[in-house]
Amino acid sequence: MSERPRIGLIGLGAFGALAARNLAPHAELTGYDPDVPDVPGVRLAGLAEAAAQPCVILAVPVQAMAQAAAAIAPHLQPGALVLDVASVKLEPMRILHEELPPQTRILGTHPLFGPQSAADGVAGQSIVLCPGPGVDTECVAAFLGDRLGLAMHVSDADTHDRTMASVQALTHLVSRVITDLGLPEAPYTTRSYDLLAEAARLVSQDSDELFRAIERHNPHAAALRQRFFEAARALDERLAE
Repeated sequence: MSERPRIGLIGLGAFGALAARNLAPHAELTGYDPDVPDVPGVRLAGLAEAAAQPCVILAVPVQAMAQAAAAIAPHLQPGALVLDVASVKLEPMRILHEELPPQTRILGTHPLFGPQSAADGVAGQSIVLCPGPGVDTECVAAFLGDRLGLAMHVSDADTHDRTMASVQALTHLVSRVITDLGLPEAPYTTRSYDLLAEAARLVSQDSDELFRAIERHNPHAAALRQRFFEAARALDERLAE
């Protein structure tokens, strides 16, 4: 990548804005989002111009991935690098390979942080890279590591989703249950309670769209979720004995 890489950012919602804030000091950003009037550090433009940059980041939900990919496909430069930032990888990467021109270089990414957990900056946070066939991650990894201070993990999409079924889908499920209980604030607590409360707080502002993507678009999440509820029922039966 050049000293100031040119990046098209498609989608400037919660995560897109976070990405823009951290990328703007290091790159020339051209953004597109019809629902966002202004983002600091981003030059807003039409879809065609944003998608014509050498590197394009799709910061859109999994549910909108097919529509977004089809929309940018006619405007991509030959050999453009296209990244997504979805929390699951098998489905988005399948969509991108189906919708984008054959010469497009596809790099699936999963930043293991969000607006809440990276409120003080992304340095020290982790990101998973899932390269498509023939994609060299060296330059991207150097930029993310040297400029943003991110820790890199390279994986294939299936291993990523299997890992995230427990690391993310299960923890978000437990945190959502704790949040939905609506527990009153406790006058005194234990360390274990504080950790659970913090986990619930970190995901409490996530959209239902993101939660559903994590739980329903990860092909390995349903089986683990079933095991979790079976274990909970078995424990409830033991306590009733």
